Amino acid sequence: MRVLLTIQYLGTRFHGWQKQPGKVTIQQTLEDAIFKALGEECQTFASGRTDAGVHAWGQCVHFDTSTKIKAESLAYAINRFLPTDISILKSQEVSPEFNARFDVVKKCYEYSFYASNISLPLLDAQFARVRPDFDYTKATKAVKHFLGEHDFEGFCSAGKQTKTTVRTIYNIELQDLGDNKYKLVVCGNGFLYNMVRIIAGTIIEVGYGRIDPNKIPEIINSKNRSRAGKTAQACGLALKKVEYK
Repeated sequence: MRVLLTIQYLGTRFHGWQKQPGKVTIQQTLEDAIFKALGEECQTFASGRTDAGVHAWGQCVHFDTSTKIKAESLAYAINRFLPTDISILKSQEVSPEFNARFDVVKKCYEYSFYASNISLPLLDAQFARVRPDFDYTKATKAVKHFLGEHDFEGFCSAGKQTKTTVRTIYNIELQDLGDNKYKLVVCGNGFLYNMVRIIAGTIIEVGYGRIDPNKIPEIINSKNRSRAGKTAQACGLALKKVEYK
């Protein structure tokens, strides 16, 4: 049967989702736990690859198994062999044709950060730290320009492997959480390599006064990576949820 897992992880100590020789990754750790629980070597396929240090509230992963254990019981069986920074929230049987990557219709990410001139250890695992002169009001003026369908070639790091750089952002919002903490929520039909972190970095630089918010459409249309902001720190990014047909 084909099984869909919804998993949550703190990505701090991992070198991202994808298996890499000699490195600790989410995928390898999960597959090792599945082998210990089921006695099978199962290959996992995620909705997308998160980078080193990036977290997930609801990553979706599928794999095939011949186990006789009921699909809904697999979460408990596999969790027993996972470290405390990875947890399966739900396991369910899906159609043999289902694909966790290619059937995605919507993904939502969150980028969390706080403004301070000193490090705050209790926030640093899941929040990036920005300069205390960050201006939330200025930054919000940039957000609306990212809505809709655009060619985001200028908001993609080198190493992209995709046929097209056109993506649609359905919703984007910069939230003031209070106490100088902020959250950027971005939902779209898909994202390029480091796209959300570059959007976040650009909006943060608008907040610094380095980029004019009215120049955002021009920057997007230029398709020039050097005109967008810096790639924001990985620790602030989390995959919130994935939606399917």
